[in-house]
Amino acid sequence: MKLIFLGAPGAGKGTQAARISAALGIPAISTGDIIREAIKTGSPLGQQFKSYTDAGKLVPDELVVALLQDRLEKPDCQKGFILDGFPRTIEQAKFLDNTDLVIDRVIDIEVADEKIVKRMGGRRFCPQCQKTYHVEYSKPKKEGICDTCNIPLSIREDDKPETVLNRLEVYHRQTEPLVEYYKDKLAVVDGTRTPDEITDLILEVLKA
Repeated sequence: MKLIFLGAPGAGKGTQAARISAALGIPAISTGDIIREAIKTGSPLGQQFKSYTDAGKLVPDELVVALLQDRLEKPDCQKGFILDGFPRTIEQAKFLDNTDLVIDRVIDIEVADEKIVKRMGGRRFCPQCQKTYHVEYSKPKKEGICDTCNIPLSIREDDKPETVLNRLEVYHRQTEPLVEYYKDKLAVVDGTRTPDEITDLILEVLKA
């Protein structure tokens, strides 16, 4: 089963990719992770990536696809895989189409923008122990204070409402067109359900 997970930032792609990976026994592959690993190990592709990132340039799509193909040839991918975070654009999807990979299903986890802003904007973390909280869903015992370290909680730059709105704007412009591109393989899942319910919905879709 070769899968792609789509969804806006904060929709829960990473969480569900990990859950479905465990349920099906196939790896969840984040392009960000494999790029960082390639750079860390100093592989030939990793060195090319580093030359772009060090110069503050975007890595060409063909290089990302080459690295992805290399990862997908590993033994753990022989029964399938989940792509989390790739493709991000129509151009990347077309590069993928030019390989010998055949994607079976595309899962789109849908959450309205206002709910994502509320979900991500409510996150807080302890600068000392890194424990995470949420102002609504996972509150500390004392408002704004870490239960363990007893110091004030912080909000990450990525979780500030203005940053979240900017990321959503980029998603709608660059990545959302993939929903139409993959319409023949697409299944839309309600991302506002509980994590367990969303996992069950995805597994049901994959059985169909």
